[in-house]
Amino acid sequence: MTASRRVTSLLPTWKDYRSVPRTWRGDLIAGITVAIIALPLALAFGVSSGAGAASGLVTAIVAGVVAAVFGGSNVQVSGPTGAMVVVLGPIVASHGPGAIAVVSLMAGTIVVVAGLLRLGRVVSYIPWPVIEGFTLGIAVIIFAQQVPSAVGAHAGASTNAIVSAVQSLGQVSGPQALWSVAAVALVAVIMVFAPRVHPQLPGSIVGIVVVSVLVSIAGISLTRIGALPSSLPAPGLPAMTTADFSALLGPACAVAVLAAVESLLSARVAASMADTGRYDADRELVGQGLASIASGMFGGMPATGAIARTAVNVRSGGRSRLASIVHAASLLGVVYLAAGVVSEIPLAALAGVLMVTACRMVSRTTVRSVLRSSRSDAVVFVVTAVITVSFDLIVAVGIGIAVAAFFALRTLARSGTVHRESLPGAQHPEDACIALLRLDGALFFGAADRMHDVVTGIEDVSVVILRMSQLQVLDATGARVVTEMIQALERRGVTVLVKGIQPHHQRLADTVGVIASLRHRNHLFTDLDAAVAHARSHAMRSSGPVPAPTSEMLRSVRD
Repeated sequence: MTASRRVTSLLPTWKDYRSVPRTWRGDLIAGITVAIIALPLALAFGVSSGAGAASGLVTAIVAGVVAAVFGGSNVQVSGPTGAMVVVLGPIVASHGPGAIAVVSLMAGTIVVVAGLLRLGRVVSYIPWPVIEGFTLGIAVIIFAQQVPSAVGAHAGASTNAIVSAVQSLGQVSGPQALWSVAAVALVAVIMVFAPRVHPQLPGSIVGIVVVSVLVSIAGISLTRIGALPSSLPAPGLPAMTTADFSALLGPACAVAVLAAVESLLSARVAASMADTGRYDADRELVGQGLASIASGMFGGMPATGAIARTAVNVRSGGRSRLASIVHAASLLGVVYLAAGVVSEIPLAALAGVLMVTACRMVSRTTVRSVLRSSRSDAVVFVVTAVITVSFDLIVAVGIGIAVAAFFALRTLARSGTVHRESLPGAQHPEDACIALLRLDGALFFGAADRMHDVVTGIEDVSVVILRMSQLQVLDATGARVVTEMIQALERRGVTVLVKGIQPHHQRLADTVGVIASLRHRNHLFTDLDAAVAHARSHAMRSSGPVPAPTSEMLRSVRD
């Protein structure tokens, strides 16, 4: 595929909307439903990140439209997410709220480049225990981040969410804390029980409205969201110096990795929920990258695909990109028509929404499944979760993948075995001097030394047949070890025959020297019976183990 066709394949086409004539009613309902759920989350995530409620709302609108049009999924809903908030918090603490727009542009550019380089399938290499451990860690951090607002106190000085939450508890003042905790508890109760009244009842919106009205009527002094813009800000490039670029490059790369991983996971989950059409992973990266760039130009935050909102979209009947566009348009209506009302929402009510959301991110059934699946998967899950909470999300994913890779390599190495088999057919007197060794599974750097020791440790034989037809994996180290096996046995005077090198291993065996290490080219076989017959002819000429041959003897060997 040429470069121009590659780029063209990542752009929107009219085919993206060919199902709209059939699905538009469901798309409209789903879009409005998602907007009702997304509104409190956008506000809460904006506040929690330190960028402000307006930033979260702008991100949901701008990124929601851009990702819907340019992304690779027909039903993905994008905007601010809890995982992104966890990454952005330390950035705001170190560089100020103004750095968010710059990071959004930089990270978006990186994600677009990743899409153009066709890196979309990389997410498939992230193991399930890593994803679940990552999700658990994010949920714990989001919950901990809401503790200061939940008790009516300022966040602690620490950049670690749990330590900061503990520090904030030391600032608690009696009446203020009681009213804040009561507001959080009321929102949580409404969110839990609202679906039992009616499945479509948006508990988060109802909870926020009830708490806001009660606080206003009672005249309770709780911290509010504050003034919101009554229109979208004009787009523009944020001011950025070379020093800013250097200081924010590392955080931007971390944000880009998180945005790519979370968006692709969400799109993959959505594609399995209903018949919504396949998703294009590379186009999804381009779309999400452009969404973050656009969001940054409007003063918003980096955006990702949101698993919870995407799932609601699909379950509510969304089947085309129109649903995501309607979701963004509905939120835009809130900005122009209800900014004043929204600005009076208490922060404690938003804290209650996020605390319940964090709890819902963790499935007890899933956690039990991971912990009971295998010891290695349980270790990967726990390590990823602990590092996510203690250190950094991206570091956690990297270490989680490394730990999972270690266990996977160990399992693969254990699959590499050596079995001594009985010779086929009727037994001959000389068979006791012949060892038929079958190499199974994987012969690679992780198993090479162990298999080498087993083969070269064989004693009291004059001929060894290495049966390689069952060898599924062979790398350069493994091929080199086979060469060393042959050379070690030949030095002891043991004739080595090789049977059944698979065609896709042939070139590697030739290159590394497996074939050249044989005493004669005729010692390479494709048929087991022929190899055994040849071994017996050698064994018949030997009255016992053969003394180590001299170089002249080796040159004179002829079959």
